[in-house]
Order: sequence, then structure tokens, then C-alpha cells
Amino acid sequence: MARDARQLVLVTTPDWDAVDGVLGVYDRETAHAPWRPVETAVPVVVGRSGLGWGVGMRFDSNDRTHASEPLKKEADGKAPAGVFRLTTAFGFASRPGPHASLSFTQITPSVECVDDQYSRFYNRIVDRTKVAVDWKTSEQMSAYGAQYKWGIVVDYNSAPSVAGAGSCIFLHVWSGAGRGTAGCTAMPEKNITKLIDWLSPEKHPVLVQMPRAALSRYGEALRLPPLF
Repeated sequence: MARDARQLVLVTTPDWDAVDGVLGVYDRETAHAPWRPVETAVPVVVGRSGLGWGVGMRFDSNDRTHASEPLKKEADGKAPAGVFRLTTAFGFASRPGPHASLSFTQITPSVECVDDQYSRFYNRIVDRTKVAVDWKTSEQMSAYGAQYKWGIVVDYNSAPSVAGAGSCIFLHVWSGAGRGTAGCTAMPEKNITKLIDWLSPEKHPVLVQMPRAALSRYGEALRLPPLF
């Protein structure tokens, strides 16, 4: 995991195919201190097809268990498993709450997230009125209604992006338990707004997301808190 992280959002599911999971929030005073729970057992949903390993986490090449597990790909309905930075927030409001410190993008009808892997804007949120459009497909974010009322960008498959490995991965408002997403992780509105208010870029927040069995294999190496 990112060694400098002092804020952790931990998502676990029962297995690779599960849609429903739980989220825990943790912090620590220094990068070497133990994690302290802030909130646990928040209900979430992941992709409608469960989870698949995403780019952004390296594993022991001799770990054949990992080699046999699913991989995240574009449009497969899986949310990515692994360790990812949480970088920015977005929403329909012109600005987040007064306590929020993440950079913030207001969602308007011209703001889109590009999922066309052949575009130079692949896996980026852009305003189509301010760039030369070269994509054939994208998420018109304002069309997602209440689901994108508030959200947090997961820094997945970026810098550089790998074509076809998945795009437009967020934490956002859910439609309810059992209703999986196209590849994001979603939760009740009250919980996503609390996260936006709580996360601080100065504390280098990260999302760790994987099934419980995988977490039991990698949790010690990642210096994660005990499962709740």
C-alpha cells in the first residue's frame, strides 16, 4: 500500500462474484502508526459482476492463487480490486461542503468521463466544450442523476492508462443494496458525503478493495487493520 497513506477506505466482499460488501474507514497519526477505526460496517455495492484485479498493485509472481483470479477489463461490469489513491471529488453542486478539502469538479451537462480506449482522453473527466472531441463513447455524467450527485474519483488505471483495463471508476451514491454498478463502488448518500468531508489530500488517502479471502493473504504485507 502507499507508504505515506494516513487515511484508508477499506472495502471487502464475501467473494469475487458478490455485489454487496462492507466499507470501513480508518486513519493513523503517522505513516508508521497503527490504523484506528473511524467508521465500520458501512453497506456498499461493487460492480454488477463483482470484483476483478485491477492494474496498480504488484503481487508475488509465484502466487498462483492470484494468477487464477479474475482481472478487471473495460465494460466487464467488475469493480477493480487492489490499492488505489483517492484524488478528487465531484457532484452536481457548485462546491462541496465547507469541511471538504479534495479538489472538486462540478458535474454539468457537458462534463463526461471518456471510456473510449482509443481516445487520448481515455479514463479522464473532461468538459466536451473545452477540448477537441475524439471519442465515440463516454459517460455523460449528468445523465446518471442521483447516483452522481456526489462522488469521489478512484485513481485507477492512470499515469499512464492501459487501454482496455477499465475506466471511470468512482465511489458514488448507490441505488440500493443488491444493485451493482458498471464498475464503481457505491454507498448511501450520507456515507459518501461524510467521506468527501473527511478525506484530506495532505493525508494521501487510499482505497483498498478486495474479497475477504484475498485480503487475508495480502493484509499483513499491506499493513492493514484486522477485518471487522
